[in-house]
Amino acid sequence: MKNADRIETLRSLPAKVEALVTGLTAADLTTHFLLKADGSPEWTVAQNVHHLADAHMNSYIGFKLLLSEEQPTLLAYDENAWARQPESMTADISGALAILKHLHERWASLFETLNAADWQRIGVHPVGGAFILEDQFNAYVQHGEDHLDQIKRTLAARGQ
Repeated sequence: MKNADRIETLRSLPAKVEALVTGLTAADLTTHFLLKADGSPEWTVAQNVHHLADAHMNSYIGFKLLLSEEQPTLLAYDENAWARQPESMTADISGALAILKHLHERWASLFETLNAADWQRIGVHPVGGAFILEDQFNAYVQHGEDHLDQIKRTLAARGQ
């Protein structure tokens, strides 16, 4: 997949998320329908939506640092601890959806302005070490797709 196609995938994520969650009840959004192999609950639909907003805001800031500083160290955070925060467990996902919509439009516009050298800029993640911008971009495009899949699997498990 070319970067232009990935940019469109990134741009379209909020609409895909919104299409999946429109019309869901509070229970649909906040019930743990799936369990992990160890028996602990998978994230709810709401936690996934809130997480996408949190993670992609952090990542957007990281990309801005990559483009404006030399080999910046990006922020690491405990996504599971963030997902357990009270506001991340609420059924009110309207703010997270609004963030995703506007953030992804701006994020996609940013990526459309990059030149070949920009895609190769280096950053450092405290856990994963050095990386190039293009690899981080690909990871976040996939991150969104992975959470779309998790939301679909969670919703499919409602009737089980």
